[in-house]
This record gives sequence, structure tokens and C-alpha cells, in this order.
Amino acid sequence: MPFVSLLIIAVLIVALIDIITRDESQVKHLPKLVWILLVVLLPMIGSILWFLIGREYGEGGVSLPRMPRRDARTQAPPAPQYAPPAADTRTTEQQIADLDREIEEWRLREEIAKRRHDEGDAS
Repeated sequence: MPFVSLLIIAVLIVALIDIITRDESQVKHLPKLVWILLVVLLPMIGSILWFLIGREYGEGGVSLPRMPRRDARTQAPPAPQYAPPAADTRTTEQQIADLDREIEEWRLREEIAKRRHDEGDAS
């Protein structure tokens, strides 16, 4: 009995992965979301129906989705999309001192702006 349960779970997972990764143009009769709900609510029946009538098979029979292959000798690895953040070499004390300076600078700028505003109202 545990074998049957494991088989049903395995078929359910394979069917869900196949539905999710399949292009919308390769799904027949129902939208992908309806197929997903059908397979989740009725695992064995939904999975069997999916593999029998729900998916579009290639010309040569069953076609499994495959990752594109690349020849490691002829192609360089893809360049990273972002640069990693530069390592901060300051000590914690230096970082705190820098933050204190930034806070003091902000406070002084606010004070100057307030005084300019007050002088503008007085004239």
C-alpha cells in the first residue's frame, strides 16, 4: 500500500512540473491553471488525463523538456549580471564614527535651513 501512495505522489509531482514548465501553446483542451487544479484535487485521474489528452507531444512521440546544452570548450561562462558589493574594510568603530559625522552634518544642514527660513520670514 505505501508503494501505491508513493507512486501517486511521484506521478502528481511529475505532472505538476510538466504542466508548470510547459508553454501555454502546448497545453490542450483546458488552461494551465485548470489542469493544475485538476491534478491537485484528483491526483491519479488528473495526472493520467494530463498525460493522455492535456499536453501536446512532439512529432517524435514523448518529448521531455531538456536544458539547452553548451560546449564548455567553445563558450565562455556567462558574465555575472551584477558586481558583488565591495567589502567594507572599516572597523565597527570607524563605521560608527562615520555615521555620527553624517548625523551631525544632517543636523547642521537642518539648522542652517531653519535659520534661513526664519530670516526670510523676518524681512
